Amino acid sequence: MNDTAPSAILLEYTQDKIAVLDESGAYTYVNAAAERILGFDPDTLVGQNVFEYIHPEDCAEVQAQFESIVRTDEAFLADTATYRHRASDGSWVWLESRMSNLTDSELSGYVVSSRVVTDRVEAERDRRETRERLQELADTTDDVLWMFDGDWSELLFCNPAYEDVFGRPIEELESDPQSFLEAVYPPDRQVAEEAMERLSNGVQTDLVMRVNPSTDYNRWLWVQGEPIVRDGEVVRIAGFSRDVTDRRRRERQLLVIDNFLRHNVRNQLNVVIGNAAALEADLDGEREDRTAMIRRAGETLLETAEKQRDIVNVLTTMPQSTTTDVAATVRDAVAPLRDQYPDATIDTAASESVIVEGPGELSIAVAELVENGIRHARSDRPTVTVSVRTTADDVELSVTDEAPPIPEYDRRVLLGDHEMTAVNHSRGCGLWLVYWIVDLAGGSIDHTADESGNTVTISLRRAL
Repeated sequence: MNDTAPSAILLEYTQDKIAVLDESGAYTYVNAAAERILGFDPDTLVGQNVFEYIHPEDCAEVQAQFESIVRTDEAFLADTATYRHRASDGSWVWLESRMSNLTDSELSGYVVSSRVVTDRVEAERDRRETRERLQELADTTDDVLWMFDGDWSELLFCNPAYEDVFGRPIEELESDPQSFLEAVYPPDRQVAEEAMERLSNGVQTDLVMRVNPSTDYNRWLWVQGEPIVRDGEVVRIAGFSRDVTDRRRRERQLLVIDNFLRHNVRNQLNVVIGNAAALEADLDGEREDRTAMIRRAGETLLETAEKQRDIVNVLTTMPQSTTTDVAATVRDAVAPLRDQYPDATIDTAASESVIVEGPGELSIAVAELVENGIRHARSDRPTVTVSVRTTADDVELSVTDEAPPIPEYDRRVLLGDHEMTAVNHSRGCGLWLVYWIVDLAGGSIDHTADESGNTVTISLRRAL
């Protein structure tokens, strides 16, 4: 080869590794890129067999490709191989090489052009591993994961859970993407179709519907869909369908309890309290004291029943995602308490409007903490302070009282570290209510105490 020829000079400056191999695979020429790419001086590679530098896992396939090119009777045959080539430091570099049987008398061999594709190969491997992990998740989850095109005319993805939840084969859905509607409880189909239309129009949607005729449509699903928009057009619709049958069953059971507390228990306790109060007015001495004990016990039970009703309402009706103005929440919480406890001082420092991710029921939690501080205070004229502190991401609402430290059991209830037991089933009911409201809002609770009193801090995320 004429090293002074312009073509030879260009070969030395190209970014790709250019090599000439003889029929056995030995290097007869390597350009300067070999040193930049692999760290080898080109002259040290000349005479060496290329297959001795190829990774053992890739060598047989690449060698077979090269030999088929050498042995072919076709006038022209080219092939591309992707493999790992050893570098001078012992590491492996992924190369993509194009080889052909196009030879020249001046070359005396086969030209192989190679470029580094390590980044591409590793990216493809990462994507493949990600796909495999996602597929594993899709295959093992009980949720139905699905994706359709923008007008519901083509099914793009659906995991195996569909067949169990809807009671129909996926193959049927593939051939008729809207066939899932046939598994929807007939009175719910219009709701489902309206949700589909909203999604096709680019509106995020969720709904609850009943499916699966093989279970007499007793399977309840929470369905959430998200339109994927490109250049103002809905190109895909993705979402999931989650079986919430057990949750619906528990909600119905809680509503039965709520109805029982509202009517039976409340009415009967009012009878007990009313008659005890009447007897108390007619009696004196020890009999009056005992009647007063009955009345107070009835009032305590009635208060507990009202708290438990609040808990039922929170667990069954509180929205999963909403926002609340903290200042308004504090005002709503303390206003009735100032009238109810005129001897108490309730200081508030929450005049500035701050929006958090939390429901309107948050005012119930604040009121419970303030009232708890007033009723257990050491003084007849207690002071309770409600303050708000904001950070970049969170809002901390603190209630500070002058009461003795909250007992350890009740403290654990407040922080969610204790389950109700048969022994302590009604104690700390109001603090359970506080915990569940904050927990359902995605917040957290902290408690500190010293000789002066307690501070309970509710932390919530600031709304975006």
